[in-house]
Amino acid sequence: MLLAAVAACGPVPVERAEDMCFRQAELALRPRGEVALGANSAGQKGGSLKLEISSDYIQGRDPSEVYNSCVYNRSGQLPTRPLYSRTDWKG
Repeated sequence: MLLAAVAACGPVPVERAEDMCFRQAELALRPRGEVALGANSAGQKGGSLKLEISSDYIQGRDPSEVYNSCVYNRSGQLPTRPLYSRTDWKG
């Protein structure tokens, strides 16, 4: 069991690190949130608010820099493709 925990701390393949770091880069670009409102037939109303703001966003860090450093820290390698060339990037 201890060996499995130690192995989990090691580097991951660069492709996996790119996928893991993509969300962090998105949060560096802008906060994310959602609002849910509802009412039932008895007139009861309810709602919720979820907001995610990263410290990278607050510090004004470039999402590409966040992505590159995250991938390097997780895999020990630079990304195989720049953040801005990903087809799923909406920056």
